[in-house]
Amino acid sequence: MNEQHKYRSTDKMSDLICDNYSLLMVMSRFGLSLGFGDKSVKDVCEAQGVDCPTFLAVANFISEEQYSYSGKESDFSISALMDYLKRAHAYFLDFNLPAIRRKLIEAIDCSGSNDVAYLILKFFDEYAKEVRRHMEYENQAVFTYVEQLLQGRLSDEYNIATFASKHNQIDTKLKELKNIIIKYYPEKENNNLLNAVLFDIFNCEQDLATHCQVEDYMFVPAVAQIERKLKDEQ
Repeated sequence: MNEQHKYRSTDKMSDLICDNYSLLMVMSRFGLSLGFGDKSVKDVCEAQGVDCPTFLAVANFISEEQYSYSGKESDFSISALMDYLKRAHAYFLDFNLPAIRRKLIEAIDCSGSNDVAYLILKFFDEYAKEVRRHMEYENQAVFTYVEQLLQGRLSDEYNIATFASKHNQIDTKLKELKNIIIKYYPEKENNNLLNAVLFDIFNCEQDLATHCQVEDYMFVPAVAQIERKLKDEQ
């Protein structure tokens, strides 16, 4: 890894987490578990079978404002990055979105007469459906294509630019949902539940935006480079 980056392999893993707690998400998406004492990033990754340069590349990307893909293959492993992205998809679809939905139902009055409550739930479900469609397409089409590329097989029908051009941000529906809650949901005596779920929605939005940036600025250029290399060889 380049020495001008914020985090290095010799840093303590616990220092990274305390410096930026959103790296907890990065850790779990690499399959790293807590309880690593004072071990360095390199030692934690090696002990748990995780590609250290890839973990650091993502950690630095998320923590630094600027990122440009250097084109050096040693920067990170595409297959390790794909594992990370797949785990992130599972986190959003199987854990995060269902948890927010449960909290929403608890926080709003769904007794039937409340149209705004019904609307909030409807918007949330549409949003979750859109996220699912987006991520399942990536899991099935994009990652399968990239796995074939890594085995040296180019495709005539598909390339990563097709994916990049369709890679729309999935946050319009979420903005609408937040607006309905903030502007139109009537005030109740105890708003703690609703505020907590709203906080989760803002967090989820930020997390998803970062996830899409990792795909756009790290994954796509690295895959495009493999495509160019294979075309040149042919």
